[in-house]
Amino acid sequence: MLKNKVALITGGANGIGLGIAMQLAGEGYAIALTGRSAEERVKENIDKIKSFGTSVIYISGDVASDESRIAALQTIDKKFGRLDVLVNNAGVAPKVRLDILSTTEENFDYVLDINLKGTFFLSQLVANYMIAEVEKNIGIVPMMINISSISAYTSSTARGEYCISKSGIGMMTALFADRLAEYGINVYEIRPGIIATDMTAGVKEKYDRLILEEGILPIKRWGTPEDVANAVSVLCSGKLAYSTGEVINIDGGFHMRRL
Repeated sequence: MLKNKVALITGGANGIGLGIAMQLAGEGYAIALTGRSAEERVKENIDKIKSFGTSVIYISGDVASDESRIAALQTIDKKFGRLDVLVNNAGVAPKVRLDILSTTEENFDYVLDINLKGTFFLSQLVANYMIAEVEKNIGIVPMMINISSISAYTSSTARGEYCISKSGIGMMTALFADRLAEYGINVYEIRPGIIATDMTAGVKEKYDRLILEEGILPIKRWGTPEDVANAVSVLCSGKLAYSTGEVINIDGGFHMRRL
């Protein structure tokens, strides 16, 4: 079994996931990444994580696939022999933004299968693995961190599928936090706000205006993957050990809903 702690980050080769992977790699974690891209397409980002001198593996697959989920955990167990942190970060937006009065089952299934269903069943799989770790009494204190969104409570009628999926992650966090507490496995949710990633690049002009001119955020700037990664780091530190099911807002104050 590897002496270093091990973190599995889904969707970890780009955007927020990459920021989290680099943060934890810098703190000495061995890193397992999953993603739908072929490894050669994300090699440059994987090399950035490896530059911290830690062990990194990339597992190509789809969190929506049961076979991919099982294969990922088997690979991690074979390579590292342990898993300390699961960061459920993988998520997609609808392929086409459509009003809820005209969206399609294809759109709905695509988003929910990855963002919610796949994430739920990966968490179930990993939870049982972590319970076994705890019961072996080998000094591992595992945890789960779910990356949600302000869309968990903010209406966007042109991407209702995404909002529903992130709202579901909120309840999933509460359920797993409740169920796993007896094993000392804490579960947290981080809700990022307007974060500068490839997913938001197409709406940059809109959010520049909302942030800088209309004052939608008390903290008047875009968030970054590093902002989210710092919150993950705090949770992984164990300094919030007497807290589970907690929601951490990384949103520039958006959740205050000020007038």
